[in-house]
Amino acid sequence: MEHLKYRPDIDGLRAIAVLSVVIFHYFPSLLPGGFVGVDIFFVISGYLITSIILKSASNKSFSYLDFYKRRVLRIFPALSIVLVSCLIVGWVYLFQDDYKLLGKHVFSGSFFISNFTLWSESGYFDSKSYLKPLLHLWSLGI
Repeated sequence: MEHLKYRPDIDGLRAIAVLSVVIFHYFPSLLPGGFVGVDIFFVISGYLITSIILKSASNKSFSYLDFYKRRVLRIFPALSIVLVSCLIVGWVYLFQDDYKLLGKHVFSGSFFISNFTLWSESGYFDSKSYLKPLLHLWSLGI
């Protein structure tokens, strides 16, 4: 599968998206609509993934298996480090019930289904969201 050439305009959009989300999280009154940065990321991802798929499909070289294999190989090394680190730190600092909840989130994060786990609980914005260090993994399920 071929790679697309570097696009500085897309990096600029990524920077805007990151800044808007960060500002929204730390200073919500300064940029109340900053959460739109997440939507910008989804649009960029959709554009890039579609471009890669269309390019390889036109060359008759597209394979779903290869596509997802590359995705797993790109995401799993960093994801594994995050999940194992959370388990180690949680083992030291969390009470048994909280560690059990962390284990559930590690499991769902491993299989890209965190969004379903969060949905089955109170939700993403519930009052105990600060107790969920893997809350951000919902995006891997999209």
